Amino acid sequence: MADELDFDTWVSLRGAGLLRFAYLITRDHGRAEEAVQDALVAAYSRWSRIGAEPDAYVRRCIINADISRWRRFFRRETPVGDPDLLSSGPGADHAVTHAEKDAVWTLCASLPTRQRAAVVLRYYEGLPDAEIAEILGCSAGTVRSQIHRALASLRTTLSTTEEVTR
Repeated sequence: MADELDFDTWVSLRGAGLLRFAYLITRDHGRAEEAVQDALVAAYSRWSRIGAEPDAYVRRCIINADISRWRRFFRRETPVGDPDLLSSGPGADHAVTHAEKDAVWTLCASLPTRQRAAVVLRYYEGLPDAEIAEILGCSAGTVRSQIHRALASLRTTLSTTEEVTR
């Protein structure tokens, strides 16, 4: 019973953050909820073996769920901005803020899942390479190369877009 209470307490504290993380990875509310649910089911059954820091385990489960999903089905991306999750500060011009976030979101959605996950974990979650590597199940060097490739891809896309608009 103590393990159940610990799990329930942990979920109540981290559930919203995990859902936001899953949304950034999956780009869809329904898929994010499914990924979090699948991850929590897996975590619950292994709760006594996960250890003191289950965040990495559950994040890894969320990323794996999204990768598995697009491997099973044809990939159909429809990025949609969510004002509740990506709200702007007070006094900002909402149209400009929304346009900028939409542009960034569209760029990030074009990245492969593992690159997008590495970028989200680094720049949104603020995690160091070692923790990202643990979550993604790879080496810290691979994390750095994934982020490097993602940023290079984003730079190329931005420069191409700027040239077209000139």
